[in-house]
Amino acid sequence: MTIIPENLSLKSPVKHKDNFDIHEKIIRKFNSTFHEIKIVQNDLGRFIKYKDTYQAGYIKTKSYEGNLPYINYFLIPCLMNKNIKDVLFIGLGSGYIIKQYKKLFKIKRLDIVDIEEYSLEIAEKYFDFCLDDNTNFYLQDALIFLKTAKKKYDLIVVDVADNHGIDERFCEIEYLNLIKKHLKKEGIFVSNMPSSRDIFNKKNKFFLGLINKYKNVFKHIKLYNGETSNKIFYKTFFNSDNILFDITNIIMISSEKDYNISSDYKAFNELKVNIAQYLDDLISC
Repeated sequence: MTIIPENLSLKSPVKHKDNFDIHEKIIRKFNSTFHEIKIVQNDLGRFIKYKDTYQAGYIKTKSYEGNLPYINYFLIPCLMNKNIKDVLFIGLGSGYIIKQYKKLFKIKRLDIVDIEEYSLEIAEKYFDFCLDDNTNFYLQDALIFLKTAKKKYDLIVVDVADNHGIDERFCEIEYLNLIKKHLKKEGIFVSNMPSSRDIFNKKNKFFLGLINKYKNVFKHIKLYNGETSNKIFYKTFFNSDNILFDITNIIMISSEKDYNISSDYKAFNELKVNIAQYLDDLISC
């Protein structure tokens, strides 16, 4: 079963009119076992699209440059533990955040797991990603990897949505326990899930139930409501200062240790990421 974000909405979309047209050029098409993939270049940057949805890419405009903005929340662990050395990524995307991580951390081993057969080729050919001596790529179902691998990590990052939604297997207690099994004692787990922006509404049953599952597995959870990334996204893609849809990306940072967030943002200057504004989206759970 797939969790479809649109089905989680509690409010109707805001009516709007696009203020400009995005002129798009298709660079390459792939038809994989799982997806119809397009690499596109447009007025905003270069992107990976599954059918008509932007899955990953690089934005380069006057007002914003970098990843799809919700991915910037995945950089927050740098302010929690600067000694992260062993990292697992489930979902490669453009690979840009991995390059950022290598600037933030002194990584000894970085493992990437992705089920999409063209993911590595796309990242390498169209987004300047490259494997090196301490980076390993596994073309595999993430759940199978987690069930069979023995390695433990300081940080696990999961971003597995596609144009359909999110596989329900990534919302189950069994999966969360597998993640915990592969974390070191002070390990950090970062993931994102869709939710209505009215997060604690009783009708928001899927996400409230998911949070309870996380709380059953992890002692400490930090929730970021995605509002900063929403504002950047709608301004960039719709030229709108309004939040147009009820669905948001909620970023969850889970751990056994109760980490504080450092206020030393110097490392982010080189990345051109204003991490402070993303930290403001922390909400109580």
